[in-house]
Amino acid sequence: MTKKEAPVRYCRFMVDGRSYSGQIRGNSVDIVEGDPFSGIISQIRLSYPVERVKFLPPFAPKKLWCIGRNYVGHVKELEHEIPSEPLVFLKATSSIIGANDFIRIPAWVGTIHYEGELAVVIGKAGKNISEEEAYGHVLGYTIMNDVTARALQNKDGQWTRAKSFDTFGPLGPAILLTKELPKETRVVTRLNGRVVQDGAIEQMIFPIPRLISHISRFAALEEGDIISTGTPQGVGEIKAGDLIEVEIEPIGMLKNICSE
Repeated sequence: MTKKEAPVRYCRFMVDGRSYSGQIRGNSVDIVEGDPFSGIISQIRLSYPVERVKFLPPFAPKKLWCIGRNYVGHVKELEHEIPSEPLVFLKATSSIIGANDFIRIPAWVGTIHYEGELAVVIGKAGKNISEEEAYGHVLGYTIMNDVTARALQNKDGQWTRAKSFDTFGPLGPAILLTKELPKETRVVTRLNGRVVQDGAIEQMIFPIPRLISHISRFAALEEGDIISTGTPQGVGEIKAGDLIEVEIEPIGMLKNICSE
């Protein structure tokens, strides 16, 4: 019986001042040619230890769709009603930073919260996609921290400003190239080493096929779009000096330090 190959974890990284496409394997990163959107990735034998490289955002998304209140526990902790359909908003792509980049905490905006999330990467464009066809439009999955200025979110009513500050969109460290994830896949967030969020994706109110179908009914999804699928319960404040880590085991860990 042929052993099934593990999905590729594609990344972008810098080493010695140069940027490369890469593939994460264990504690090493291989340089590769091509990119997952072209469908061509060829391995190069040169590899680097993970601790030597600086991860970049794995790609530059065209649009960054986000889903609010998609876990019951998170809805309850914010004291809101469970939505009857997916609550969709856009976050500025200019907010995106990579793993180990600094999240800048503006002093004037009040409380800033982390929100660890699973993000879907769209690999095939489509309009009016059915739920049955949805996974056929998925390239893979990455990790998002939907950093939020909570006081501004509550003040503004609409969420663009609160979600779109520069550095409020940590993304990475890799794209796991697979169509579906096991339902028991967990989103785990740690603040200074302490687990503060731990939710399985099967707990989503609106699962991934529903989200893809719902958005595509009013806006054509493009290759390179991201859908960040919402955060489990346990959101909380981050301050300058904090280390925030979001881990989704098949993908990796997204680490960032907060600074002024």
